[in-house]
Amino acid sequence: MNIQDFKEILTPEQYHVLRESGTEAPFTGKYLDHKEDGSYTCGACGNVLFASGAKFDSHCGWPSFDKDIGEGTVRFVDDTSMGMKRTEVRCAECDSHLGHLFDDGPTETGKRYCINSLALGFKPEGK
Repeated sequence: MNIQDFKEILTPEQYHVLRESGTEAPFTGKYLDHKEDGSYTCGACGNVLFASGAKFDSHCGWPSFDKDIGEGTVRFVDDTSMGMKRTEVRCAECDSHLGHLFDDGPTETGKRYCINSLALGFKPEGK
C-alpha cells in the first residue's frame, strides 16, 4: 500500500497513530476495556497480532498484551524519541506503528505490549 491508500482507508486519527507513530490519549481507546474472545488485528492491513487470551489490564491507559500471536507477526524497532529508550512494536505486514513493548509485565512472560486502540481491529472468535 502507498500513502494515498492508507489515507483512504484510515480515519485521520488512525493515520496519525499507524503511519505517523502517534499515540492516542490514555484511557480513551475503544479496546481498553474490551473483553470479547477473538483476535486483535492491525487496524491498517488486518494482520492478526494478538489473541484475546493474551490481553490483561495493566492500568496504563492502553490495551496491554503479554505476547503476540507468533513469530513474524510484529517487528521491533529501537525507539529513542522523547528522551527515552523504548522498543517500538510495528506490524510485520504493513510496517504500521502499533505501540511499545516493555519488560515490566505481570505475567510469566514479563512482557507488556502497550498498544494503541486506534492501531487495532478485532475479529470475534469463530469469524
